[in-house]
Amino acid sequence: MTEKRLVLLLKTSICIGISLILLGIYLHSFSGYMESLGVTGIIISAMCIAFGLVFSLPTKMYLTFLLVKRESEAKNQ
Repeated sequence: MTEKRLVLLLKTSICIGISLILLGIYLHSFSGYMESLGVTGIIISAMCIAFGLVFSLPTKMYLTFLLVKRESEAKNQ
């Protein structure tokens, strides 16, 4: 896998993660349907937020590492 493809995959993963976090916040705070579901609605919105964090946080760290590494290699050349 080339570095450009890996960076694109990581950026896509970050976008999916942020979208899931925002969906979970919307479901928890503004959706009346989740309120009517009771505990199940809370679990659904919490799972959206949890999976969003799983998608976004580790990829941000790895992507930052790749970009810093690329910048230091460009300075050395």
